[in-house]
Order: sequence, then structure tokens, then C-alpha cells
Amino acid sequence: MLKILLPIDGSAHAGRAVEHVLQRRAELGAFDLHLLNVQLPLESGHAKLFFGPDEIAAYQREQGLDALRAARERLDAAGVPYTFHVVVGHAGETIARFAREQACDQIVMGSHGRSALTHLVLGSVASDVIRLADVPVTLVK
Repeated sequence: MLKILLPIDGSAHAGRAVEHVLQRRAELGAFDLHLLNVQLPLESGHAKLFFGPDEIAAYQREQGLDALRAARERLDAAGVPYTFHVVVGHAGETIARFAREQACDQIVMGSHGRSALTHLVLGSVASDVIRLADVPVTLVK
């Protein structure tokens, strides 16, 4: 069974990647779909002075679940099963590593993320994933 990793950041491009997978269901046959949201690590020491590790982890999970919400609702409505994950790390590296560790066969992702700056050129996360991944990467505009 084909294992597909679908990184989701809540952007319109990520939503189009979900639609791309849904449109290609018949062509793909049976597949195991994994949604992945990557939260950036908290690198500022100031926030760590006021919030403990558990509070920070809960906040990151909440933000990740919020980013995944629309994709999950769309897949649920289409009757497509999936597993979702919220992890902390630097997006490009984390996506490529997750795909490797989970033995994914393919990554399908939006070409650009939520940051306005990324709309100027191919998203830096997408570029990192293409460079670091060991499996085919499909970018959806």
C-alpha cells in the first residue's frame, strides 16, 4: 500500500494539496495517508521564562491541530482515512526526516506556505524538502 505524507500548515496551498490527493484517489488505489504539521521550536528565551515546557508543548499542539483542522474536515467529509501528527522542528528537515522514518513512498505538499515572503519564490520549506527527501515530492500550486 502506498504511504503518502501530506504536510499541512493551514495555508491555501496546503488545502490544494489535499484536493490534489482527493482528485487522484482512483489513480492512486489504496493508500495510507499521513497528515503532518510542523511547529517551529520556541527559540526565544523570553517566553521560556514565563511558560513551562508542558505549557509550551500544549500551545504548539493546539496550534498544530488548528492548522490541520480544515484538511481533516475535508478528508472526513470525503470518507478518506488518515493519521495526523503534530511535531516540533524546522519544517523542511522535519518533513524529510519524518518521511524517511515512517517509510513514506511519496510527499505531496503545497508549493508555498503561510508566510507572505515565500510567495516571492518557491517556498524555502518546499526547496528544503526537495533537497533532503529520499522519495518523490509533488508540489501543488
